[in-house]
Amino acid sequence: MYIKDDIQQRWWALEAKLVDKFGKKPDLEAVLFLVGLQETGYIVEKISKEQKQDLMHVAVCTILAQSGYYVKAGNDEEGWPHFTQVKEIPVLHLVEQENFIKDHVLLYFEQMGF
Repeated sequence: MYIKDDIQQRWWALEAKLVDKFGKKPDLEAVLFLVGLQETGYIVEKISKEQKQDLMHVAVCTILAQSGYYVKAGNDEEGWPHFTQVKEIPVLHLVEQENFIKDHVLLYFEQMGF
């Protein structure tokens, strides 16, 4: 079995759980958005495009912190977490980069007990 196939199987299983919970199949961006919401607790009726990007940035930093790429530097006055990059993220082709992020997302959800 290829690592890529294992990630894909686990990703489909996560997607199925999220479909059960939310009634919609999420793409990677939507999953990162959910992680950002989870990590910040930022729940408002209307979220701007910039806020969505900020939430996804928090998500990427959070999931990559699991492997030591980022460390949480603290929260700002509004409670948003801030991170410091402490090691270089590998340069990967698009598909490899997506699998790298998906693998970290899967680890995050596993550690959250989901």
